[in-house]
Amino acid sequence: MAIDVQPRAGTLPDDADVAVRVRGLVTGFGNQIVHNGLDLDVARGEVLGLVGGSGSGKSVLMRTIIGLNPARAGHIEIFGHDALDPSPSAQRALRRQWGVLFQEGALFSGLTVAENIEVPMREFLALPEDVMAALAATRLRQVGLPADAGAKYPSELSGGMKKRAGLARALALDPALLFLDEPTAGLDPISAAAFDNLIRLLKDTLGLTLFLITHDLDTLHAICDRVAVLGEGRVLACGTIDQVRQFDHPWVQEYFSGPRGRAAAHPATGKAA
Repeated sequence: MAIDVQPRAGTLPDDADVAVRVRGLVTGFGNQIVHNGLDLDVARGEVLGLVGGSGSGKSVLMRTIIGLNPARAGHIEIFGHDALDPSPSAQRALRRQWGVLFQEGALFSGLTVAENIEVPMREFLALPEDVMAALAATRLRQVGLPADAGAKYPSELSGGMKKRAGLARALALDPALLFLDEPTAGLDPISAAAFDNLIRLLKDTLGLTLFLITHDLDTLHAICDRVAVLGEGRVLACGTIDQVRQFDHPWVQEYFSGPRGRAAAHPATGKAA
């Protein structure tokens, strides 16, 4: 796959099996334009990592795709369906297709972990209480949490456990697509590596498509199939890490080829190839 550094960087061939397709996206707040004609595709079954400098609009892009932030112009498709269709029934049907892990887990503090996992079930499904409890217990096991974690409140969990609980809630409806916003932020290196392994395992066993926002170079190297670089209101470059590292842009070069980038690429020596 040759690196694409043209204005349509991040797009895939028209006949590709695409889970998320964004075309000509424009977003902003007041007079500030965040994205200006952004194009991006996420292939079905891949892990796409999204990187960019602070303020480049990574979280805004994710929130726009899932309908939490309005688009000023452009088109978004999720599994071939118009994600900007204002019809409540269309929006409800699409929301069944994805799960979201927000930064810090975003758990409801007044609910137990099990009750947090059951929230999407109560919104979208009509299930008996015992069935929801059983499904919540299954999700806990999937993310590597002990059974007794379900009865605990978020304040009783460590940072890593909160992330896993948030991931369990994101999986509650057995989605085909997961959005993860800085999933390893704030975790120690061992916990972050374990979470990366968990994400990749879930992706492989459940056949998930992952849209992953991160600053963690180790995460990019460990689990991402492609990386999209966001900047200047659009996708600057997209491809494998090795392909993106070839893009002659100051931020890209500093991020991927600086000391930390070299260490992530070659942890044993910290040296670039």
